[in-house]
Amino acid sequence: QVQLVESGGGLVQAGGSLTLSCAASGSIFSIDHMGWYRQAPGTERELVATISSVGATNYADSVKGRFTISRDNAKNTVYLQMSSLKPEDTAVYYCNANIRTYWGQKMRDYWGQGTQVTVSS
Repeated sequence: QVQLVESGGGLVQAGGSLTLSCAASGSIFSIDHMGWYRQAPGTERELVATISSVGATNYADSVKGRFTISRDNAKNTVYLQMSSLKPEDTAVYYCNANIRTYWGQKMRDYWGQGTQVTVSS
């Protein structure tokens, strides 16, 4: 079984910073892309940022220049450094990872339970 456990969410004032972490554990053979998505009340889940196994990154236009995604492959962990936070960044942030649990298996998507980020104005 594979688990993704997020941490680091909370309440912050506009202009402030937060760093989210997500650690993958369990029966893991390899991890391809890892990423962060978010969902605000009444909206669909949207991509925030992704990072490949070799460090190639992709960001939503709304967070470019403010958020930085990184990963530690030795720890199976992905991070999201968020700065210059805005009230519109308020959402539940979900970690995602494409994981293979044995050699030859097709990559499968796993999700964390979500962590709340609230930015006050």
